[in-house]
Amino acid sequence: MLNKVNLTPPKNWWVYALVILFIAINGLLIYKEFFLFSIFPIALLLVVAAFFSMDKLLLLLVFLVPLSIPLSELIPDLPIDMFLPTEPLLAGMLFLFLIKLFFDKSLPIGIVKHPVAIAIYFYLTWMFITTISSTMPLVSIKFFVAKLWFIAAFFFLATQLFKEQKNFRRYIIFYAAALTIVVIYATIRHLKYGIFDEKIAHWSANPFYKDHTSYGAMLAFFIPPLIGFTFFKSYAPRARFFFAIILVFLIIGIIFSYSRAALVSLIGAFGIWVLIKLRIKFWVIVTGITLVTLVFFLIGNSLLYELKSNKQDASTDLLENVKSISNVSTDASNLERLNRWNCAIKMFLEKPILGWGPGTYMFHYAPFQLSYEKTIISTNEGDMGNAHSEYLGPLSEQGFLGTLFFLIILIFTTITGVRAIRNTPSKELQMLGLASIVGLYTYYFHGILNNFLDTDKASAPFWGFTAILVAIDVFYRKEKTVGKES
Repeated sequence: MLNKVNLTPPKNWWVYALVILFIAINGLLIYKEFFLFSIFPIALLLVVAAFFSMDKLLLLLVFLVPLSIPLSELIPDLPIDMFLPTEPLLAGMLFLFLIKLFFDKSLPIGIVKHPVAIAIYFYLTWMFITTISSTMPLVSIKFFVAKLWFIAAFFFLATQLFKEQKNFRRYIIFYAAALTIVVIYATIRHLKYGIFDEKIAHWSANPFYKDHTSYGAMLAFFIPPLIGFTFFKSYAPRARFFFAIILVFLIIGIIFSYSRAALVSLIGAFGIWVLIKLRIKFWVIVTGITLVTLVFFLIGNSLLYELKSNKQDASTDLLENVKSISNVSTDASNLERLNRWNCAIKMFLEKPILGWGPGTYMFHYAPFQLSYEKTIISTNEGDMGNAHSEYLGPLSEQGFLGTLFFLIILIFTTITGVRAIRNTPSKELQMLGLASIVGLYTYYFHGILNNFLDTDKASAPFWGFTAILVAIDVFYRKEKTVGKES
């Protein structure tokens, strides 16, 4: 007798149906030359991972940041742009973070009420207010939402990641390891042309970093912690050797990035390291900065005269390249930066309270350019970057309070960092905290000359290192040490 045919569908029949449906739809779309739907299973997998292992997803995201590329590289002429795959992931993490915050309320009260977190609340609240009053609401909304997901992931979620002490080191190494891949890629592109040309450096890291300034800034950011890792004697020799290799690649990368601002920011950050090691009190540092500022205003005209006598342009020679950063006579890059700064100040003077709206500088600054301040690289199209300053950009876009709240975050972070490294019994965390402060200061100084915090590339280390200092301060104080040495 013939066996009866079992017509009962399998228990997981819906899984097979969805797979067949996906194959059919994806096949049709590939035939139509639309390939992005192919990444849907990966995106779904990442969403599932977010529910069950947020910490691993965040570390994966940090690794992907240096390797992310703009959507415009894949599909030109789109009205919007974003970094793939990181920004869609960040959007999803922001959504999950809000759900978690509403239902779980799992953020420790020490994080929620920390001075740095409170400063961030004021910073975001004012940005929201200036988004409502923006001259270009859609541009400002996108800018504000992107800022939200950067801070949600790289600050608030990162503080939870740092409850485990080993994750401090992982966060830094994951980004630095991926950045090393970019260094190798950029160096190979240099070698392809047989010489290390300063002009090649401008696009050698593209599409991962759109220009040599953002590339150099991130290299400078990670050199201090890698120095700390390499010379921390409690780490195993094998681990220190691995850290030393990454450090060598980062140094090679920054030399051949020909980014003058990155090199100068490293020098300035070294000065901060000296001040902290000498245990100089914070009020003394603030007083010194205030005096230097006053002296600058008193001798500003004579100083500018001296700078105009500098004719050294950007060069492949390291010392000449650093010297050229003060050339405001013939160096087109420096002159254009002054042009952008002057435009930002004029925009601020016209709208000093609410500004023009977050993210709108590039669309409004052109009419504020004076003919005698323009350079050979000036443009009226809003396609050549922004205000080239993390301090003047918010001043023009969000008014006086926009810059003030940002500066308060920097001040509170510095105070927190110095207190954290002096109040933790862990030698490793003292090293990590000091390295994080110095790394942040490379960007605080770099932010005078450029601004990249509207990108994932800079936001991941900036807010992540800030989270490191806050987490050490909250979770690892002497009176209540949490976690173990790893």
